[in-house]
Amino acid sequence: MHVRPSGHEGSSCHSNHIKFINFAGVNRRRETAPRRLAKCLVLDGRQSKRLSELWPCLGDRNLCDRNSLTMESVQADNMLIDRAAAPELDRARGRASLVDPFGRAISYLRVSVTDRCDFRCVYCMAENMTFLPKAGLLTLEELDRLCSAFISRGVRKLRLTGGEPLVRREIMTLFSSLSRHLRSGRLDELTLTTNGSQLGKYAHEIRAHGVRRLNVSLDTLDADKFRAITRWGSLSQVLAGIDAAQEAGLKIKINAVALKGVNDDEFPRLIEWAHGRGMDLTLIEVMPLGEIGDGRLDQYLPLSIVRARLAERYTLEDLDYRSGGPARYVRVAETGGMLGFITPMTHNFCESCNRVRVTCTGTLYMCLGQEDAADLRKPLRASESNDLLFAAIDEAISRKPKGHDFIIDRSHKRPALARHMSVTGG
Repeated sequence: MHVRPSGHEGSSCHSNHIKFINFAGVNRRRETAPRRLAKCLVLDGRQSKRLSELWPCLGDRNLCDRNSLTMESVQADNMLIDRAAAPELDRARGRASLVDPFGRAISYLRVSVTDRCDFRCVYCMAENMTFLPKAGLLTLEELDRLCSAFISRGVRKLRLTGGEPLVRREIMTLFSSLSRHLRSGRLDELTLTTNGSQLGKYAHEIRAHGVRRLNVSLDTLDADKFRAITRWGSLSQVLAGIDAAQEAGLKIKINAVALKGVNDDEFPRLIEWAHGRGMDLTLIEVMPLGEIGDGRLDQYLPLSIVRARLAERYTLEDLDYRSGGPARYVRVAETGGMLGFITPMTHNFCESCNRVRVTCTGTLYMCLGQEDAADLRKPLRASESNDLLFAAIDEAISRKPKGHDFIIDRSHKRPALARHMSVTGG
């Protein structure tokens, strides 16, 4: 079985326009995970180039014989295609890195691949959310092209988020195509944040695509509390997903939102459980995004108070370690594990911010705590060249603010920002 491009034989691989290579004779309804992976080999480049011009680089051979299709064979063929496309990719690297007006280099991109989720966490979504029509979302090919544009401008860490990223249909194709940047050395890390519900299904595939660590959002180990916080979630399903991820060799960090009167009595238990399984734990202050009622206001818990309480029980040793994100870490001497604190309210992390976020519709937010945004979908779809896209990105980064304006507005009972966290990407 030979690889052939979708469409006619003369299909060209235009400037940074991803052409997914489909395989002849594969029954879509009977695809195995490796076959889905095999469909996602990609070519891209800055200049228009006929696929037939690249094909001689691959040699006269069949790729991914359908009778012996394995992860290893597909990855080997990925490497062949990487080498074939490399000259074109190299020409895309001539642009300067992204630096904001305050001299901060943008090296970390968080991309929401969907606004949908199989949970309805109280601090993230309304219970009866109205989701975007699927036609309004960027396609997987467009998400790949967008991420690749940022990588060519100096982004070294890429995190896929949601909603819940693993509920997006065919999401493994995006992981597969983006993994070429890991193999080329242009990307240091491809990772994701997940609620863990789908890890039992996808953990091994995720690792096969180059992901080595991920964040799992888990606020409690109490099944009743978990159901109350997530509204729809199953704690046992998440714990089984964590088991599967560790079995696959993925390193896990647990993220827990600190909720006063809900889980603040569980932090020692969470620390000892996570560290006992070789997982780091990060506590996060609840942020004033989306609907805020009396309950949300009352749940805000400053992590300065949490840390002081934990210091009465544990020996906390400050660390210089940085994961590329906003957390500040300590070592818990009694457990040997790391504990992180993300404090957007009590001690913001804006002075070292190296991050921007893109929504599943292609909206670029330069700051999580500001409404200012840039539409990248329009230039992305306006031309097969990336010139308009790069210009839009440059203009947006020139407006990146020095810091956010988060505040708990108790007098008017309103959020700092009206959009839900799931819209921007967790």
